[in-house]
Amino acid sequence: MPPAFSPLDAALARVGDRWALLLVDAMLGGPRRFSELSDSLAGIASNVLSHRLKMLERAGVVVATPYSERPLRMVYELSAAGRELAGALRLLAQWGAGSAGDEDLLRHAACGTPVEARWYCPACDEAVDDDDAADLHFL
Repeated sequence: MPPAFSPLDAALARVGDRWALLLVDAMLGGPRRFSELSDSLAGIASNVLSHRLKMLERAGVVVATPYSERPLRMVYELSAAGRELAGALRLLAQWGAGSAGDEDLLRHAACGTPVEARWYCPACDEAVDDDDAADLHFL
C-alpha cells in the first residue's frame, strides 16, 4: 500500500534543502543574476548554485529569463509560488533565532514590537493554539 500523501513531504521535495531555501530568501528582494546570487550566498559552489536554480525552476518556484543571448545569461526571480514561501521562511528564521537565544528577530517596523505568527480559523473566528494545532489536518 502506498504511503499517505503528506503536504510536508511535497513541500520538502520542492525546496527541502539549505541552499534552496537560502536562494528563495535571496530572491525575495527581487530578480537576481547568477553572480549576485553567488555573492550573496557565501560558501556555495557555482555547480551547486546552478543545480539548485535548475531544480527550483523545474519545481515552479523560480523563473529564469535570459538577459543576454551570447553568451546565454539568465536573471532569476521567484514565481508566485516562490513568493508564497516568504511567510514560511520568516517562521523558520524566527525559530532559528529563538534557538540561538535571539527571540526578537522579527519586529513590526512601525512600532518596534516583536511580531508573533498565529494560526487562525476564519470560520470559527478563533485563534488556534498549540494544543489545537495537533488536531489540524489536510483534506
